[in-house]
Amino acid sequence: MLRVDGLVKHYGDVIALDGCTFAVERGRMLGFLGPNGAGKTTSMRVIFRLVDPDAGSVTWDGGPVGVAVRLRFGYMPEQRGLYPKMKVGDQLVWLARMHGMDAAAAAAATERWLDAFDLADRRTDTVEALSHGNQQRVQLIAALIHDPELLVLDEPFNGLDPIGAETMARVLRERAAAGTAVLFSSHQLDVVEDLCEDVAIINDGRIVLSGDVRELKASSNRRVLEVEAGAGSGDLLDGLDGVLSSAFDGHRHRVVVDAAADVRHVLAAADRDGAVQHLSYSTPSLSELFKEVVA
Repeated sequence: MLRVDGLVKHYGDVIALDGCTFAVERGRMLGFLGPNGAGKTTSMRVIFRLVDPDAGSVTWDGGPVGVAVRLRFGYMPEQRGLYPKMKVGDQLVWLARMHGMDAAAAAAATERWLDAFDLADRRTDTVEALSHGNQQRVQLIAALIHDPELLVLDEPFNGLDPIGAETMARVLRERAAAGTAVLFSSHQLDVVEDLCEDVAIINDGRIVLSGDVRELKASSNRRVLEVEAGAGSGDLLDGLDGVLSSAFDGHRHRVVVDAAADVRHVLAAADRDGAVQHLSYSTPSLSELFKEVVA
């Protein structure tokens, strides 16, 4: 397990990290969320000692993270860390060797991963000749090539088309199922909600919410009621107590209510009306939890 405990980092008068604490377990994915400048990238860089913290610690399985341990980690930075004029296959083999793999194993792993990402025919191309999405795939392969125990990815879904995003999600699920601890940041909260068991939300350098995604949603004091019906459907919502916010897009009413609010009369009226096309009552989305704790 990776544990980040009490990280503090100042850049002059700017406080980048202010006691940041979270953990990532083997075999689970943690979505690391926060607004721009909240401290996500700084935290990731501290894990790899690209940045030295002013205070706090990073441990792996309870021990310090030295050079030998970091060689068992995989890192995908938001800014591409590849050599643009180097051939894709040669670069991946070289990076695998840097992680301690012998030549044969490095070559085999390179071919296997290039094939998995449909890039086998681009092996002899330079990185700069690839599209942004394919460069993103090669960057992920570079992080995966040595079968890391911990995978840390900074905005891995940026710039990917739907097929590329689906491939990325599949690979991350497979790595977590194989026992890898996976940590990735993203501004695409729907992707995080779909993929991750755990989440940590950072704001102003501090973790403001963390835990199991389903448990966090279930423990929220808010619920979301959506109703779509024919003319006069607004009458369904008359007398509804505990309304925190509401919106109507011309077709569907979306009402955020207190979790203790009694919505049974809405359900009963909808059942009598018979003209309801859509009705749902659910926990808030991860995006709504994010907005609540960050705002």
